[in-house]
Amino acid sequence: MTDAKEPEPVLLSKHAKNLLRFLHLLPARMSSHDSTRSTIVFFAICGLDVLNSLNLVTPQMREDIINWTYGGLVVPRDDEKPCGGFMGCRAMLPQTEDAHLLECMRQYQWGHLAMTYTSIAVLVTLGDDLSRLDRKSIVDGVAEVQRPDGSFSACVNGSEDDMRFVYCAATICHMLDYWGSVNKETMYQFIMRSLRYDYGFSQELEGEAHGGTTYCALAALELSGQLDRLDATTVERIKRWLVFRQMDGFQGRPNKPVDTCYSFWIGASLRILKGFELTDYAANREYILSTQDKLIGGFAKWPQATPDPFHTYLGLCGLAFTGEPGLSAVMPSLNFSMAAHAHLKQLHEHWRASKGLCHLSIDGSGDATDAATTKKTTSSSPLISAQ
Repeated sequence: MTDAKEPEPVLLSKHAKNLLRFLHLLPARMSSHDSTRSTIVFFAICGLDVLNSLNLVTPQMREDIINWTYGGLVVPRDDEKPCGGFMGCRAMLPQTEDAHLLECMRQYQWGHLAMTYTSIAVLVTLGDDLSRLDRKSIVDGVAEVQRPDGSFSACVNGSEDDMRFVYCAATICHMLDYWGSVNKETMYQFIMRSLRYDYGFSQELEGEAHGGTTYCALAALELSGQLDRLDATTVERIKRWLVFRQMDGFQGRPNKPVDTCYSFWIGASLRILKGFELTDYAANREYILSTQDKLIGGFAKWPQATPDPFHTYLGLCGLAFTGEPGLSAVMPSLNFSMAAHAHLKQLHEHWRASKGLCHLSIDGSGDATDAATTKKTTSSSPLISAQ
């Protein structure tokens, strides 16, 4: 009788080196992602954190990344529409002293919800205290892009509005511990109108149920404190739709091939609903590792495909949900480590103790009442000076 085959190991150090390389150099094939650099930094930094390898980021590099991230922050002037948040790259920030050109470029500088979410998440993961942020300005920017049907656009001037940005809006408001005039009720109604006949959620009204947008919907409900509005029957039917997405790995929709990233999207959704134990851990792990690049590290969407930061990070998170040794636990609805989440909770406690925004409604009711409006913020971060 032969011994059982040893399970393939997760090449932790190679994955860490792979993600670290993306912080230094991007291959030419990724040039089309220049406008979304913040997301690449997010996958790399948060991936290193899940790998317990943030120590590979030197103190100077950590400071540089924090400063680069803040460099994309847009703070609207008094005469501009609320457009606060982060940009994804610096293409709209020309290095010039030409006042006319700078003013022209100003018309194209506005926050983007996905870039704002990933930028704040990177700052939290790196241990920053967020003291350079005007939380009200950013959440005002979020409220500005909420549509009458409760959905959100990515930015103030021209964009899709769908479940992806509902999720980003919820993460931003939750992380900043402030909902301002964001209307959580209409957001909830949009989410529930996107629940399809088979009990997955679609990206937009009348669309097809999808694993990624089901995650966005459930996470947004949890982060906005509205998950308990789902009745028990609905929750069980959503769990059923999610569990049926497992072949060996997970697929995003019925009759589609499996893909590494859905080990996170579906896995995190089941974690939120406390149903992940219904999945086959071993089969999920086997599929994810079939996409592992043994030479340079990283995970791809399919076996024999090219690894990338997106699938590498989400593959690691999928493995973390199964309790893979050497990986940190992941907070499902915010999509970063529990260590980063603990730091975020400390920031929330500090803000509440110092009454940073206590003069404003933080319940997302759509009203913001004024009281004392001046506050002084003191930085506790060793990486930035006091503001």
